[in-house]
Amino acid sequence: MARFTLPRDLYHGKNALEALKTLKGKKAMVVVGGGSMKKFGFLDKTVSYLKEAGMEVELFEGVEPDPSVETVMKGAAAMQKFCPDWIVSIGGGSPIDAAKAMWAFYEYPDTKFETLCNPFHFPTLRTKAKFCAIPSTSGTATEVTAFAVITDYKEGIKYPLADFNITPDVAIVDPALAETMPPKLTANTGMDAMTHAIEAYVSTLNCNYTDPLALHAIKMISEHLVNSYKGDKEARAKMHDAQCLAGIAFSNALLGIVHSMAHKTGAAFSGGHIVHGAANAMYLPKVIQFNAKDSVAAKRYAEIAHFLGLHHAGLRHPIEGVRALVNHIRYMNKELDIPHSIKEYEGGIINEKEFLEKLPHVAANAVGDACTGSNPRKITPPEMERLLKACFYDTDVDF
Repeated sequence: MARFTLPRDLYHGKNALEALKTLKGKKAMVVVGGGSMKKFGFLDKTVSYLKEAGMEVELFEGVEPDPSVETVMKGAAAMQKFCPDWIVSIGGGSPIDAAKAMWAFYEYPDTKFETLCNPFHFPTLRTKAKFCAIPSTSGTATEVTAFAVITDYKEGIKYPLADFNITPDVAIVDPALAETMPPKLTANTGMDAMTHAIEAYVSTLNCNYTDPLALHAIKMISEHLVNSYKGDKEARAKMHDAQCLAGIAFSNALLGIVHSMAHKTGAAFSGGHIVHGAANAMYLPKVIQFNAKDSVAAKRYAEIAHFLGLHHAGLRHPIEGVRALVNHIRYMNKELDIPHSIKEYEGGIINEKEFLEKLPHVAANAVGDACTGSNPRKITPPEMERLLKACFYDTDVDF
């Protein structure tokens, strides 16, 4: 038996934000990140619509990129004091992910973070509040997923939290919010969405319910991401829908080792963070090469290439489709100004010596990541080391 879960209500399209007026409740805690939602007027609109719905509203502001365990605990404490029956989070993936974790600690103050890190072992939520998510970026799709990523800066590790309990009750996908994204964020979040869709399609848990969503999202992203990056507003709106479709697919089919690697390399090095979407973009071609040694995965990648109409993507020769897909991803990365290797990332902020010294530890952590279990090909820590080295130096994968 399999399960397919998504929000009870998903409002999308122009002026979808106004759906906040229809929520029924007494108190709403709004969780938000930096200043962009306030700067562009969306935070004021959110508060106004919630008040129009008859609710008392309190803000929890300043959730940082890659939200920390400490921020989660502060937010949960604020909720325990205010006692909201709606948690509304607006912004990028960071405030929404943080709010999901806050939600668990609000309803269960005595739970341990380590317990939540165990996949699909959350306590039953909605004993105190429901959750509404409003994304401003077109990538994480956390507004429709059973996942959140929280960073432990002391350990230098990003922890993916996974449980159908944290799938929001309401998602509002309003393209106006995505119009405010700067180009670099558009590129990185867009390739995050592409990775979601591709990994969902080849996941060991793919099914008839997730495949159509994944394929259509891949096609939409392939057609619209570069134009969205260049400022086309219509393409930007299409991407906001595409990333959401990819999110529904991967939330139910799960992911693979591209995300395992991104989770465990993002905060591992002293030179700086590797932004999640950029990490996915750099690692995806190498992981496709690695996974394609599995004949079932190779066939699935070839199906993607065939669906996109890529050259030499005949289904009778899957390896041609694999090569075409790898080249297509690398082409998109080039058009989006995303480097092909960790060594090139941000002008070389990741020190080669430190990378090699930490490689065994990072590789072992990546193999142990929650996303590894649904990858189509099994991987050992030594193989993960070789794969990460290929990503650092941009060398082909043939093992």
